[in-house]
Amino acid sequence: MSTDEPVVRLLTDPAMAAHAWPGHPERPERVDAVVAGVADGAQAAGVRLVQRSGAPATLDTLMRVHDAEYLEWLVARAAAGGAWLDPDTYLVGATPTAAWLAAGLAAAAAEAVVSGEADVAFAAVRPPGHHAHRDRGKGFCILNNVAVAAASVRASGLARRVALLDWDVHHGDGTQSIVAAEPETFYGSTHQYPWYPGTGSADEVSDTVVNVPLAAGSGDEAFVAAWRDTIIPAVEAFAPAAILVSAGYDAHIDDPLAGLMVTTKGFREVAFEVGSLARRLGLRGVALTLEGGYDRDALRASAAATIEGLLAGLRPAPTRDSRE
Repeated sequence: MSTDEPVVRLLTDPAMAAHAWPGHPERPERVDAVVAGVADGAQAAGVRLVQRSGAPATLDTLMRVHDAEYLEWLVARAAAGGAWLDPDTYLVGATPTAAWLAAGLAAAAAEAVVSGEADVAFAAVRPPGHHAHRDRGKGFCILNNVAVAAASVRASGLARRVALLDWDVHHGDGTQSIVAAEPETFYGSTHQYPWYPGTGSADEVSDTVVNVPLAAGSGDEAFVAAWRDTIIPAVEAFAPAAILVSAGYDAHIDDPLAGLMVTTKGFREVAFEVGSLARRLGLRGVALTLEGGYDRDALRASAAATIEGLLAGLRPAPTRDSRE
């Protein structure tokens, strides 16, 4: 981590709010809650918060992850009035603007941390991304924001080996499908299982993929143990040069769409483990991109806890000299 004053960078843009469908749980207010939570966390930790927007991802950037035909179809179909990609995932005229921005801001967050400009960078973006595959969106997701971020830091030369950590309540099937064959990308996930999308069993493991499925009602103890005892050691052995988090908060006990029963304290503890891991690896910090989470109060509290936990892990409190 930088020896300068710690910095939390928050990346977001109000233009993403135009991607909306009446009554849909993936709604613009989610970002407002996370923005407030990141600010709360930075204030509680006593660090400087810098909020910025950024540029949409370029077509060349997106094509490192997504098929050109899919990207062209999204633009054309949105211009023609929109569509439903599946029963959960809508496409309206403003969706390409929002999705291109979300991917661009996720990449900017990753680059800010890996380049040393920030200790923690949080891309408060929507639509989310971890269910998006190379050639299709699904499960509220249009583009795979975290996979685009990983490809961007690799293409920039800032980092080759990248770890993608996913604590959303749903398995990131799109992310895993995109990166599973890449030997320099690690994917680790906890998720409620069996639950949508039905992937991520304990058998889906390799040298660079670790899935820890959790039963409904598992709560903090199982959630924290899965990260501390299984995923974190595997990431440490992989020795990445960058850690990017798919930060979904629908595992929270108050979330209406799942039942993993994690509390704010559980998210803080896992964030602390991730921050401590980054410190042990000699990394400057951790970048996060918003995924799920559909209760506004839970989103705000969990985002704040994440910032506090990460910073506590990245810069542990000094201990008193035993000679005093």
